[in-house]
Amino acid sequence: MTARHILVVAHTGRRETLDAAVTVCGLLRDAGLVPVVDAEAVDDLQGAMSDGELHVLGADTAAGQIGVGDIELAIVLGGDGTILRAAELVRGGSAPLLGINLGHVGFLAESERDDLGAAVGRALDRDYLVEERMTLSVRVKLDNEIIHETWALNEATVEKASRERMLDVVIEVDGRPLSSFGCDGVVMATPTGSTAYAFSAGGPIVWPSLDALLLVPLSAHALFARPLVVGPNSSLAVELLDRTPGLGILWCDGRRAFDLPIGARVVARRSSTPVRLARLHQGPFTDRLVNKFALPVTGWRGPVDGPEGGAAA
Repeated sequence: MTARHILVVAHTGRRETLDAAVTVCGLLRDAGLVPVVDAEAVDDLQGAMSDGELHVLGADTAAGQIGVGDIELAIVLGGDGTILRAAELVRGGSAPLLGINLGHVGFLAESERDDLGAAVGRALDRDYLVEERMTLSVRVKLDNEIIHETWALNEATVEKASRERMLDVVIEVDGRPLSSFGCDGVVMATPTGSTAYAFSAGGPIVWPSLDALLLVPLSAHALFARPLVVGPNSSLAVELLDRTPGLGILWCDGRRAFDLPIGARVVARRSSTPVRLARLHQGPFTDRLVNKFALPVTGWRGPVDGPEGGAAA
């Protein structure tokens, strides 16, 4: 029988999350699996567990590590930040992420803390659907030379590196310049990222079923600096002008940073490698927005059992 490897990713610096990870590891072990954890968390988890073996995710198979290609599923305990870390860990494999929210908004998470046992049971039964979310491929160029390559699930953000200085930038769509202005930065986001940094900067919410790219200027000194939504095959770029008084920095998902020299050009396109999310429940994205943001809908008298135009209309 082929061994099943399920990765458990948790923010072990929080007691509640550590306890939940111990519970999940115990449930997996009771079902005959050996849980897999990342090297960053193995000491905390092993110390919190009374017994049982943990495997470590990594490339050193000679040392007993489990490769990313061997992971069937990642159970992620925490908020969206932990899910973004898990997306890094499994990139290069095909494992979907099953998020269990122990954070605040937890937009990417599928279940809440109270559903922990049921969620693990359905994971063991492979009773979930897989939803693919588009990601960004990000390149930094200087004098037509690629000096950095990375990716993002939520957003790639060009920001000013020093608080007292603004950036002078030119934004570009599909290889053509659109506008130049001084600003605090520019966000290039996916629909998944539209409810994250881009949303906080005044960008639109884009349903995750829509393939699109977003560009949202941050505190721009310009009359034309509105959020843009372009097609999935378009490219977005931000150039740091030579006259810019400050240095820039590229942040991807708020996790991976790269210092941008003057004259750098950051290009974002759709990546061929999506992030896969495991879903236990099918439901409209509208309901997720209402639940996560506690939006007021009192007084609504629309269809209860179906969309407008359906049987319940």
